[in-house]
Amino acid sequence: MKTESKPEGTARHTPREDVSPAVIKRLPRYFRYLRELLKNDILRISSGELSRLMHVTASQIRQDLNCFGGFGQQGYGYNVKYLYGKISDILGVTQNYGAIIIGAGNLGSALASSPIFVKRGVNLEALFDTSPDVIGKNINGYTVLPMDSLEDYLAENSISIAVLTMPKEYVKETAERLAALGVKGLWNFASTEIELDDPSVVVQNVHMGDSLMTLCYELTKKEEDSEDMTNE
Repeated sequence: MKTESKPEGTARHTPREDVSPAVIKRLPRYFRYLRELLKNDILRISSGELSRLMHVTASQIRQDLNCFGGFGQQGYGYNVKYLYGKISDILGVTQNYGAIIIGAGNLGSALASSPIFVKRGVNLEALFDTSPDVIGKNINGYTVLPMDSLEDYLAENSISIAVLTMPKEYVKETAERLAALGVKGLWNFASTEIELDDPSVVVQNVHMGDSLMTLCYELTKKEEDSEDMTNE
């Protein structure tokens, strides 16, 4: 087991609004890899070692982390526990945001039954649906609540995030309803994008089909490359 050193000093960092979207998208990867390192009792790692693990250049790692203060120490590398804690803070993991799921069908039920929330410091509090066949059903310890109780529930509970897993024809109206009730983060899995007029609401549109099509593209490319090599 590698030994742990004292936390490094923090350098001047880039304001959040000036950090590029590409850097922000890479932060969850750092979070995941650092968490695995801690699980394996690895408490110190160099940028080169982290580079080989993540398949990202050491220079890119240093540039990314320098946006938030650097956190490294020349000749030592990175204190894994300290860096994991700092990235957790940056990503809001330590905020313990409360979340609800709207739509308790197959996808909503799968998300509620997965560890995706607790592993990222988000507290899933409730599920909602409009179907009489689903309301009252127990899903991983959560009793599905009716949508007509949403206003009362949000008035009594601190909820920052709503996960939208309902049919696309209802998602815009539901998103506007949630925004009006003070929910500030929407994680949208409906097959349509949401755009709201309220600038205080953050929307993350997730298109799982896009990921599948990217995979199909890469498979096709490899097949074409293989055919080209065969024909040479």
